[in-house]
Amino acid sequence: MGAMRYLTETHLQGFERYKYNSIDTSFLSVYVMHPFWNICVQYIPKWLAPNILTFVGFLMTVVNFILISYYDWDFKAANNKELGNTVPNWVWTVAAINIIIYYNLDGMDGKQARRTGTSGPLGELFDHGLDSYSAALIPIYIFSLFGTVDLPPIHMFFVIWNVFLNFYLTHFEKYNTGVMFLPWGYDFTMWGVCLMLFVATILGPGIYRYSFHGITVANVFEVGLVASGVLTSHPFIIRNIYLSYKNKTGKMRSIWEMLRPLFAPLWLFAITIVWSYCSRNSVINLEPRVLWILYGTIFSNIACRLIVAQMSDTRCDAFNILMWPLAATVGVCCFPWYQEFFDTDLTADGERWILYGLTIFVTLAHWHYGYGVVSEMCEHFNINCFKVRKSCCIADEQIQHSLQNNNKPKTLKSH
Repeated sequence: MGAMRYLTETHLQGFERYKYNSIDTSFLSVYVMHPFWNICVQYIPKWLAPNILTFVGFLMTVVNFILISYYDWDFKAANNKELGNTVPNWVWTVAAINIIIYYNLDGMDGKQARRTGTSGPLGELFDHGLDSYSAALIPIYIFSLFGTVDLPPIHMFFVIWNVFLNFYLTHFEKYNTGVMFLPWGYDFTMWGVCLMLFVATILGPGIYRYSFHGITVANVFEVGLVASGVLTSHPFIIRNIYLSYKNKTGKMRSIWEMLRPLFAPLWLFAITIVWSYCSRNSVINLEPRVLWILYGTIFSNIACRLIVAQMSDTRCDAFNILMWPLAATVGVCCFPWYQEFFDTDLTADGERWILYGLTIFVTLAHWHYGYGVVSEMCEHFNINCFKVRKSCCIADEQIQHSLQNNNKPKTLKSH
């Protein structure tokens, strides 16, 4: 890593003191999924590091993104009702299976950590950090079922931001309460996504272009996604933070320090909405997929930095450094007097290449941040991210007790 380090001594000391604390009240999670994962994890070799499960699960979401992108780069495969969705049916089956793999590995990695005696802050940070990236990737699959006719790119923009909000607020809640209130909607959302993809295989993706009196399936999808957050997540987050102050069980920060984690995503939303509406070449319609990756990568970096601050009990950043090049790019691409100043207008290809370059730069910067944080934690705790250093020596009854009482953190979507 050289001279560049992302974690201070204060961060590392905070990680040493960190203790995971969670509350899970989802009946699907508690009574169905956890018992199922408790059985499945018994068949995983103890030499297999839990972070490998996490990473393999994340790679499944990446494979889905690449696969669907190959057949539907511009989200127009479903636009022609007479021709039908041009994405092969088998792609939806593969995507659904990969989501199931991701979801179940995400549920078992924490249990594997307890079996192997490797539980610690690195595993939780690694898990949640990759989840923040998946929060951008997973909804993009669904866009290819609707096409840009029923779900225009500007609508996709707000759908993605709704997912970002649901993910981020859960960690904002923990930043202030010290408790991870495991989201209700995570399990239902994962099974819902899988079901939608399997239905596309069995009945054909054309079913998602159906409309009734002008109301499309895409409209129902948008409203349902927003409602899931507004009705099952946001009020509970506000309530839990309020009670932590009332009962003096939380971090008891001042009002501005309590709200501080919200500043960075608000800045990102403001900058991205300006580019989405004011681009000289309507870049949101030219390259929506690249735009979502750019926004999702910066969001993941913001979320990761919040998770680091929350787990190390340090002050959260109010602005993210990756937004500086984004803001400069948006300024150039949306400058109202561009032609008057430069004697030539910004071409569509010019703005497209600017977007490509920025996305590559931001992606590499975020990967470097993730690699740096993981490396510094491994160095500090003298561990290897993908290896189990010692064999498990926990008695069978202790294993069972640990598995039954383990609530593995899941932080996608809403309560």
